[in-house]
Amino acid sequence: MPKIVKIVATTDWNPILRAELAKPYWQELQRFVHAERSEHQVFPPHDEVFAALHLTPYASVKVLLLGQDPYHGPGQAHGLCFSVRPGVPPPPSLVNIFAELESDLGIAPPDHGYLCHWARQGVLLLNATLTVRARKAGSHQKKGWETFTDEVIRAVSAKRETVVFVLWGAAAGRKKALIDTDRHRIVEAPHPSPLSAHRGFFGSKPFSTINRLLEENGRGPIDWALPPLSDQQTATSH
Repeated sequence: MPKIVKIVATTDWNPILRAELAKPYWQELQRFVHAERSEHQVFPPHDEVFAALHLTPYASVKVLLLGQDPYHGPGQAHGLCFSVRPGVPPPPSLVNIFAELESDLGIAPPDHGYLCHWARQGVLLLNATLTVRARKAGSHQKKGWETFTDEVIRAVSAKRETVVFVLWGAAAGRKKALIDTDRHRIVEAPHPSPLSAHRGFFGSKPFSTINRLLEENGRGPIDWALPPLSDQQTATSH
């Protein structure tokens, strides 16, 4: 458990989120996750739970892309929503994201699903729940993670610079209540999962919309083209 706190402490998120670590819900949450890890396989690994905050400093956040759970298959999750480790085939939702990226900006799907290139440009790839039991989607929901990640969303909403919040699906859409919509911009669409992508995710052109909103508000666009893995640091660099 101390290792998790240490990861938060090594980023500029620490003074913003430090108070959360002293609240009763946080202690209960950490006891729950510790017990789960002692009895089951839990993803992502212990030292990657806060990879999104570690890789995208608060000062750098330009876009917040909100997911739900980490992937619950072996070897997939590494702390960034929708992203998978190098060498792991992109799951169906990410395949659909790449298909829309190609339709929107003409960027061909990469041969990997490792999204750290986006995170390093200021795209906070945040899941609402930061851990999950292997092969059991939603198993760590409503245990306290949402209280913590809601505070992350509120903190980003408090930034003076305009941030684009990307809310895919109904669960993400409900977080709109946490966002100052006078100051920030919201991009919404159905979730990219195979169950809902055909209901409006395809054709929503989120990537060009995000860049247009950033540029309209004096912020540089995101380079959505993922470089080859050979040009990126591996997941162990987190």
